[in-house]
Amino acid sequence: MQRVLNILVFFLLFSEAFPQRETSIYQKGLTADQNLKAIISLAPYSQGAIGFDNRYEGIKGSPRLFDTLLPSFLNIKGQDYYIEVEADLDLAGNAVLFIHPKTKKIMTVPAEVVTEIIFRKDEKEFLFRTSSGLSFEKEQKDIRFCQVLKDAPYPFIKITSKNFKEADYRNAYSPDRRYDEFETKIRYFMMGPDNIFHQVVLNKKSLTKLYPEKKGIIARAFSAKGYEDPENMVITLLELF
Repeated sequence: MQRVLNILVFFLLFSEAFPQRETSIYQKGLTADQNLKAIISLAPYSQGAIGFDNRYEGIKGSPRLFDTLLPSFLNIKGQDYYIEVEADLDLAGNAVLFIHPKTKKIMTVPAEVVTEIIFRKDEKEFLFRTSSGLSFEKEQKDIRFCQVLKDAPYPFIKITSKNFKEADYRNAYSPDRRYDEFETKIRYFMMGPDNIFHQVVLNKKSLTKLYPEKKGIIARAFSAKGYEDPENMVITLLELF
């Protein structure tokens, strides 16, 4: 905790040195040189390049969300600007991965100090915040990155986690699984009338249980045709609430 506090103080000291000018709705006044300095100031968070054990038959899956570095805007707690980086999310380690523009080394920023990050891919934007400070029906053990599918007044978020499962084949009665694997788990949460996030399944029964007074709207939405993507269907449904 003391290390994180010291790092945050370090950021606050650096922020006074950066003049402001509007360059985008995300970035407030960072020139190319200043953006590089801001990226370098993230160095105390970094643990260096990430490596994994590739013995046996190797590893299936990946700890990362996109499996590529994307143009991104990163906001750190205590800062009023966004840093432009090439980044991805390490969902197993709960950290932002980004590439240093000069050394080209992969560096990390822990989820605990991230306010939000916006990724750009295929002309779309993907907004992520963390579960820090959110109230859940069932307490969450770790801080997780949450994709904001819809914001207020009916927040709808998606939490994708990656769990590492080790190879198991050495014992006599083992399942003979000769590879390590990152298993992907996706959960959806919606804020209920009690201002608490409840885990939901993207079907009529689950949503009606959370919002019984919206039963008619939900029924009509699910009876309509043309929605191949359940996420988009629910987002459209919430616009009708």
